[in-house]
Amino acid sequence: MTTPDPKADLLRYLQEARDALLWKLDGLSEYDIRRPLTPTGTNLLGLVKHTAGVELGYFGDTFGRPFFGENPPAWWYTQDAEPEADMWATPDESSEDIAGLYRRAWEHADATIAALPLDATGHVPWWPEERRETTLHHILVRVIADTSRHAGHADIVRELIDGAVGLTPGKDSMGPGGRDRWEAHRRRLEEAARQAGATG
Repeated sequence: MTTPDPKADLLRYLQEARDALLWKLDGLSEYDIRRPLTPTGTNLLGLVKHTAGVELGYFGDTFGRPFFGENPPAWWYTQDAEPEADMWATPDESSEDIAGLYRRAWEHADATIAALPLDATGHVPWWPEERRETTLHHILVRVIADTSRHAGHADIVRELIDGAVGLTPGKDSMGPGGRDRWEAHRRRLEEAARQAGATG
């Protein structure tokens, strides 16, 4: 058994969630990656843009390493930003730029993680004053949870677009069977729901 490395373990889970989220864009049109598929506007490219901002904020500003410096973009987390501006892409924001920003956010975050011990103290400017002080360990756990949550959102949105499912390339975690099996499974669940609804 190898010696445990908590930081490496945390970073591995973060990277898996990052890869899963970005992979959901592959093979889709510009329209489909931007299309809002929930009543609140959830869309694939917006999830990537938002998660890039999460990493740049938590691993940048929190530890005195701001990525944007004095000139953040209009969608950045400031008092002047439009609500939900980080959750969708305007027509003049290219998908390549947003995916590229996310990858640069990983590099920036990974440099912070490599440079600091897990008990390093940071300050989250947008949290209430009484709990702004935190640690790198806490921020890593928080960002893993947030990224994994959004990767789950992306799973559902992608399935709604073209039926594609899976955790990561080559690892779909879906069990055996093709579309016919899943359609039969879905019909069975629908019937069970109707029966329960009729008696409830």
